[in-house]
Amino acid sequence: MRANPRVLAFCMFVWAVGCTVGPHYQRPRVEVPPAFKEPPPAGWKEAQPRDEIAKGDWWVVFGDPVLNDLEKQATGANQSLKAAVERVDQARALARIAQAQLYPAVNADPSVARAHTGANRPTQPGTVVTSYTYNTFTLPLDASYEIDIFGKVRRSLEAARADYQVSVAAYQTVLLTLKSDLAQDYFNLRYLDADRAVLGENIKVQQDFLDLTRRRFEGGLASGLDVAAAETQLDTAQALYVGDERERDQIEHAIATLLGRPASEFSLPQNPLNLAPPVLPPGLPSDLLERRPDVAEAERQMAAASARIGVARAAYFPDLSLTSSAGFLSSGLTNLLTGPSTAWFIAPLLSAPLFQGGRLKANYEYAQATYREAVDNYRQQVLGAFQQVEDGLSDLRVLAEQARAQELAVQASQHTVEISTARYKEGLAAYIEVLTAESAHLQNQRTSAQILGLRLVSSVQLINALGGGWAEQPVP
Repeated sequence: MRANPRVLAFCMFVWAVGCTVGPHYQRPRVEVPPAFKEPPPAGWKEAQPRDEIAKGDWWVVFGDPVLNDLEKQATGANQSLKAAVERVDQARALARIAQAQLYPAVNADPSVARAHTGANRPTQPGTVVTSYTYNTFTLPLDASYEIDIFGKVRRSLEAARADYQVSVAAYQTVLLTLKSDLAQDYFNLRYLDADRAVLGENIKVQQDFLDLTRRRFEGGLASGLDVAAAETQLDTAQALYVGDERERDQIEHAIATLLGRPASEFSLPQNPLNLAPPVLPPGLPSDLLERRPDVAEAERQMAAASARIGVARAAYFPDLSLTSSAGFLSSGLTNLLTGPSTAWFIAPLLSAPLFQGGRLKANYEYAQATYREAVDNYRQQVLGAFQQVEDGLSDLRVLAEQARAQELAVQASQHTVEISTARYKEGLAAYIEVLTAESAHLQNQRTSAQILGLRLVSSVQLINALGGGWAEQPVP
């Protein structure tokens, strides 16, 4: 049985249309360790977020209602986050533009023209020439369509969709950074409140000692050097207290900016830090590749770069486009929509590159190099993610050990202050002994508050390194 040539030609055309040149994207492999090198904090494996807590709202694990309210305000008012949303909308629109190339473009181009031809126009000799005026009415539908034989349009759409996903992941990165920065600033502010509380109590104690030393000086039991030393200790504590106020104001202004509010219209009441760092839920290294938006962003950039290799490759092959027009053409308006007034044409256009001076090859090599760069950036992003988690785990472990040791130091220094104070009041010790003990105790108290602040900030940084929350956040 002999095949119909038209059927064969149609089958070959369908096969050609289904051909897409360029590489089919596959995520490159990266080395993922089976476990983190740094041992997790105590309770890491046992702790789980409560069911009523949304996995994405990670800051609620700190149990601070003020922080929860600030995070909610930042989501709705931060200007950088709003700009990221606009970039998502831009990328979505570009993806729709690329998708529109898959379909024909149809335009309606009605027109009315009136023309006059003079009798003195050049004509063949012996021809009777007269002048006349005529009208032309046209009502056409013009259509054009590029047949995507080698997948250039489909690869462009693939790249545009990946770019859209990049913008979504970038938005998630901005959101996570905003939440993390706000939480860190908030805990730094509360640490300063705790430090000011310690200094405030110390100022009261130093004022009492100064009064006591002055009375002892007036009674001949202390020297003027003791009074001067007590005054110096009090003035130093007061200077530190004022210095904390300056730093607190700057952090408060930074929080206002994150909330999208003028710094002059925002303030937070003093609230000394008294939270315990939360116990974080378990996680595995492989989870980072699904949870971290910056890793997802780098992976989608690879996909877009891979698709553009196909676009550059398709430029080597011919482009086939169809242009057509159908409608009505008449010299009179009354008979425009009649059968004799119909007119149409269709014109296929085949364009094949013959000589481009090396431009096509250069574009292809550029696309390949861009993809290789994206792969390198992706792998580096993954390595950086593992490093940040290891740093966070190490910080929490070391700071927890340091906090336990520091608490013992605070207790010991407090005992030393009590002994030295009693000896001084009994006249058995010089004021320098009390001064030394008080200085050591103040420093230990301040260090203890600082370590607690660092532990909370490190907890935020670890959550940020884990991708924020503990549920998979797929890119749409």
